Amino acid sequence: MRRWITAAGAAMVLAGTALTSPAADVPELYLGSVAMDIPSAMYRRLKPLADYLTRELGRPVQLRLSSDLTRASNEVAAGAVDIAYLTPVAYIKAQSAGQARLLVKCVTAGQGSLHLMIVTRSNSPIRSVADLAGKSFAFGDPAAILQRAVVVNAGMPLEKLGSYKFIGHYDNIARGIASGEFDAGILKDTTAAQWVKRGELRVVHTSPGLPPYNIAVSKRVDDRLAAQMQRALLTLKLDNPEHRRVIQALDPRYTGFAATSDAEYEVVRVLTRPFDK
Repeated sequence: MRRWITAAGAAMVLAGTALTSPAADVPELYLGSVAMDIPSAMYRRLKPLADYLTRELGRPVQLRLSSDLTRASNEVAAGAVDIAYLTPVAYIKAQSAGQARLLVKCVTAGQGSLHLMIVTRSNSPIRSVADLAGKSFAFGDPAAILQRAVVVNAGMPLEKLGSYKFIGHYDNIARGIASGEFDAGILKDTTAAQWVKRGELRVVHTSPGLPPYNIAVSKRVDDRLAAQMQRALLTLKLDNPEHRRVIQALDPRYTGFAATSDAEYEVVRVLTRPFDK
């Protein structure tokens, strides 16, 4: 009898493991992302989310990171990744080219919007957007046309800048300004907040609220799986320590995710249309 109970108990343990672990014969999913930082940093930021989705979906989710915005949007559009963390522009490109679909938007400090900020060194004489005339300016990815749109809409035509250069990640921009290589540049609000807190940078201009970074899926993801992913993301709450680690690994100022729609991103289409060649 004891042997039978032990065998039955073992069977129950194995059954429970099967229910909570990804099945060996279930195809893996790929999680992609825009490149906001060096590859090793992006891996650290996204790995907790990949592990969380693996557990919640019951199938392996592997990281497949992109080197730039264009590649990130193309990989979602082509179905090379199933789910991706994207900028507003990267999502719009993926939706246009490959019918990518939004799952959720990222929420920063309780707000479901994004601000881009023009920044300079904390001791810089630049005090207004007008003072940028003739100065050197740092942008990120050349495909991140929303950055240029914000500068122009703030009242500074690009031709009035002394010079400007595209240097990749937001952290590259921040370091370039802090070191004196550039007079000013543009940052995502959460990156700006980190450098302002350190006393190295100062904000000159803040954009109006814009639709934020998001998580989207390829058209190859069926509706049932997309709904599972969305539920898993909307379930993440800061008051759960494990969930907090997943959310804030992605960005320390994120407080969770919220439902969104394509219509919310129309304002970005309008702003960037003059720059979309």
